[in-house]
Amino acid sequence: MSAHRQLSFDEIAVSDEIPLHEATFVVVDLETTGGDREGDAVTEIGAVKVRGGEVLGEFATLVNPERGIPPAVVSITGITEAMVHDAPRWDSVLPAFLEFCRGAVLVAHNAPFDIGFLRAGCERLELEWPKPQVVDTVRLARRVLTRDETPNHKLGTLARVLGARTQPVHRALDDARATVDVLHSLLERLGPLGVRTLEDLLGHLPDVTPQQKRKRGLADSLPNSPGVYLFRGPNDEVLYVGTASDLRRRVRQYFTAGERRARVKEMVGISERVDHVECAHPLEAEVRELRLLSAHQPRYNRRSKFPQRAWWVVLTDEAFPRLSIVRAPREDALGPFGSRHAASAAVEALQSATFVRRCTERISPRKPGRPCALHELGRCGAPCAGLQTSEQYEPEVIAIREVVRGRSADLLERLRDELQRLSDAERFEDAAAHRDRLADLVRSLDRGQRLSSLAAVPELVAARPDGRKGWHLAVIRHGRLASAGVARRGVPPMPVVDMLQASAETVLDGPGPLHGATADEVRVIYRWLTTGGTRLVRTTTPWTEPAGAAGSWRTWLDKATTGRTPYAAIN
Repeated sequence: MSAHRQLSFDEIAVSDEIPLHEATFVVVDLETTGGDREGDAVTEIGAVKVRGGEVLGEFATLVNPERGIPPAVVSITGITEAMVHDAPRWDSVLPAFLEFCRGAVLVAHNAPFDIGFLRAGCERLELEWPKPQVVDTVRLARRVLTRDETPNHKLGTLARVLGARTQPVHRALDDARATVDVLHSLLERLGPLGVRTLEDLLGHLPDVTPQQKRKRGLADSLPNSPGVYLFRGPNDEVLYVGTASDLRRRVRQYFTAGERRARVKEMVGISERVDHVECAHPLEAEVRELRLLSAHQPRYNRRSKFPQRAWWVVLTDEAFPRLSIVRAPREDALGPFGSRHAASAAVEALQSATFVRRCTERISPRKPGRPCALHELGRCGAPCAGLQTSEQYEPEVIAIREVVRGRSADLLERLRDELQRLSDAERFEDAAAHRDRLADLVRSLDRGQRLSSLAAVPELVAARPDGRKGWHLAVIRHGRLASAGVARRGVPPMPVVDMLQASAETVLDGPGPLHGATADEVRVIYRWLTTGGTRLVRTTTPWTEPAGAAGSWRTWLDKATTGRTPYAAIN
């Protein structure tokens, strides 16, 4: 008897229409604190991995949502705050789940809800969303079952109508098991209709437009390899840029029911061809995607079209410097920030911990002005009125520079002392706002110091296991990818490393904390270097972070973000 197995990439290259009995499905269900993927959080996840009708594994855990659970939700799920108090957080559960479902088709009942929370989690945690194919059993049931067979398409109703072995009870694993039975029953009904492959299944679902069906041939010439794809319009303009670990398989998804975004469907309808750039591995594809987005600014992409447009916080160059928000960073700038609002919040936090002036006019020693209200409140030394010399003002500037550079945490200690004072005075609303402002500042400092430390290294060579006893290799210079390659199984990696270094792009050291690199590219490379078992091969200078960097406050930050009381994380 032969065992069912997942097709390898090499086999897919011969025939990428995967038979349904060879496809791996991960059926997932989430329980949450509410329906807002941005404002609510996951409290439980359950998933079942199946192939050929056989259960390959299960994934289930409660999740600490780091916030309260509304009583109405507790009454539905039975999941209380006491149950999730000691549960793992989403930032540790989500990476484990992504590993569990790697290479599989995701299935969910009302998939936009569950997949929406998963994608939002990836975006919030800066994890790469794997762009899996998705099957929604609600839509599949509407396609397969008649109104005479079921009064509605709720999971409980379908489980009863189709004779599922598990009844859903609003708990993640039980609901996922019930969805598995529903999925198998629906697939059995599709067999007589000629649905034999995964592509047949995705094409059989509703909402596939005629334009999508007509354009399926655009993917036929693409290879089954990592890279970047570019949809081009009637005037050869770039409409959309994306990245894929398997170009042909990913682009074909745009012509199935798995693609539900209205803007993308519109884009597919006017596309004339799909160009591609093959890449050595996914890191190179991600970096090339960012660079192509910047070069072409395609109108159907929503993210990273303007990678240079980050915001930074700097000290002005004058006798009595003040904090300013700018686009072009220079040395000792704090950032990068994705929005001016986030940068403004950092400015407010730094100002609250120092006596650095907040007024914007230039100060003339010959024509002193009048003290403002902040001086009367004890929040400013009034250099504008000649009441403070530059020597008296300098310690405030030094404190900001030192905390940004990661050489001292004295300024953060001041803010934590103020949090203690507010809590002791039982000003809990003020304490909560102050705690959140400090947490945001620590997070911004930590992110900026990590990225700038990487960008400071003139050259770094790294290797990451490819999962098939080979290596993905990268040469990184000042935070930019200068060369990429692979050493497949059985190939000695060091000669490949030598070749990649010799042929790597020349990268000149640039201005600012990121040495001329874009924040998006350094962030993508940092994530690749610090995950997946990546190893350092060579480096011209040590890759280090300052001893006083905000990274030493990560434990405090964890307490601050998980605490449910205003005075959490004081100590």
